[in-house]
Amino acid sequence: MQQRSVGASGLRVSRLGLGTMTWGRDTDEHEARDQLAAFTAAGGTLVDTAAAYGDGASETLLGTLLGDVVARDDLVIATKAGLGARRDVAGRGTRDTSRRSLLTTLDATLRRLGTDRVDLWQVHVWSDDTPLEETLAALDTAVSSGRVLYAGVSNYTGWQTARAATWQAAVPGRAVPVSTQVEYSLLNRAVEAEVLPAADALGLGVLPWSPLGRGVLTGKYRTGTPSDSRAATSHLSSFVEPYLDDRSRGIVEAVVKAADGLGWTPAEVALAWVRDRPGVTAPVVGARTAQQLRGLLGVEERTLPPEIDEALDDVSALD
Repeated sequence: MQQRSVGASGLRVSRLGLGTMTWGRDTDEHEARDQLAAFTAAGGTLVDTAAAYGDGASETLLGTLLGDVVARDDLVIATKAGLGARRDVAGRGTRDTSRRSLLTTLDATLRRLGTDRVDLWQVHVWSDDTPLEETLAALDTAVSSGRVLYAGVSNYTGWQTARAATWQAAVPGRAVPVSTQVEYSLLNRAVEAEVLPAADALGLGVLPWSPLGRGVLTGKYRTGTPSDSRAATSHLSSFVEPYLDDRSRGIVEAVVKAADGLGWTPAEVALAWVRDRPGVTAPVVGARTAQQLRGLLGVEERTLPPEIDEALDDVSALD
């Protein structure tokens, strides 16, 4: 698999990342093992997790596979802190990006992973309850202590991204963010307005999550909700439902039509489109099974023809 630099940094990762949000909950040890083996066999190096995924279960499961399925040094492990597994009254994950919470979470992450450092540590969410300077100081401490090699942000708006990166770059020795992880797909292109320009101007690599539109761009929901899909589960149905509207259906049909003409799968079309957008380092994909993941890994040999890329760009453009 081709490798790309993360923004203007020296960190290099595979141009496709393996997401582990469901590991330890919907994805058991045997399935996770098969996925990691398939991913690394294809040359993948970037594995993304978070302390909030399964309240640490994802990190724990990944940790059990290090040194067994793959050597620790052969992976670029990216994880996140600042978002809790508990939900507030509005159903949102609790946010705590205080210095105390972030550094305590980092130590717990390292114990779960069974390693002495994280390659890329990202602030999972912005929080108005903690001064940004305090949050960023925690990144400085993590990097200077050797527990973290590179720092990043996640789910920040354009102005939040710019403020964080500019603050860190103002004083030599601070941990300047090298990446931003945001939702980006043919069904959600909102980051193109401000986040992508900010990332480009400040030298941050972009790591899109849900590049397949929360699974909708695979075409599996065209005729209903499959019983084995994420939308059929009580804890993920609300995650998928926003993309089951008329606009999304029109985009999905365009993707399916393009896939039929190319002899590809819809997932390959949608993933190739995101992967090769300007500024993107590596889309992060999660799969229910290793078989599904292997199908997605085939996109490494695919490049969308310019006319197809432009047509999808037009049909999915924001008003």
